[in-house]
Amino acid sequence: MIYHLFRRKTVLIGLGLVVFVICLAVFSSLLTSYDPNGVKVEERLMSPSMQHIFGTDDFGRDVYSRVIHGGKTSLIIGATVMLLAVGAGSLIGLFSGFYKTLDHVLMRIMDGLMSFPGLVLAIAMMGVLGGSLTTVIIALSIVYMPRVARVVRGSVLVVREYPFIEAERALGASKIYILFTHILPNCLSSIIIQATFIFSYAVLGEAALSFLGVGVPPTTPSWGNILSDSRVYIVQAWWIAVFPGAAIMLTVLGLNMFGDGLRDMLDPKLRKV
Repeated sequence: MIYHLFRRKTVLIGLGLVVFVICLAVFSSLLTSYDPNGVKVEERLMSPSMQHIFGTDDFGRDVYSRVIHGGKTSLIIGATVMLLAVGAGSLIGLFSGFYKTLDHVLMRIMDGLMSFPGLVLAIAMMGVLGGSLTTVIIALSIVYMPRVARVVRGSVLVVREYPFIEAERALGASKIYILFTHILPNCLSSIIIQATFIFSYAVLGEAALSFLGVGVPPTTPSWGNILSDSRVYIVQAWWIAVFPGAAIMLTVLGLNMFGDGLRDMLDPKLRKV
């Protein structure tokens, strides 16, 4: 199975992009000597050069340093949102799909959350909770959780009708045992695929919230904050917007390519022998 996965060039390219971006974020302190928040007014709006390879912003801060340090913030948010949204959404989907009495209640709540555009709901929650790293994670987790719940519920509705599930019931196995021992493992492929896409959605969501000024505080470098700072100088200093934008593009592209490869491998209908 692993051989078939990594035989695909798109999967290798996607995984390579993701690993590259993660390595830059993890070793950001070793890859630059500039403080991402260090202000040097005399060096403001310098174009890319040997001294500042990505140039400087309107406060004289090194854009390269801010991009790789901002990657750490954006990836932490993306990974944490993925874990929370996939974890909570999977549990809701499992119980909703298996217990008919809970289905109507849980799915109506999920439908209510999904009836709002994701970005609008996140902005509303940020307005209530206030702007911080924690509240961004909470807001985005709640926004993306219903998507996972509905996908997992659909898988559970199919798996619970399999003959071996009926056999377990006939043998007297408890519902919780059947749910977590037999149904959950058969839904893992859908959950894993959703996790890769939720990661990329969360990175984009954080960038959108920070760009609009309701996300991570300006004192914390993130790709969205850097893009937000570049709006006024987009013509005069294009590099402030291009490099964080490229970082977001590479990360999301890599995650989506890797997720597509996982889907093709785990879905028998799409798998190429």
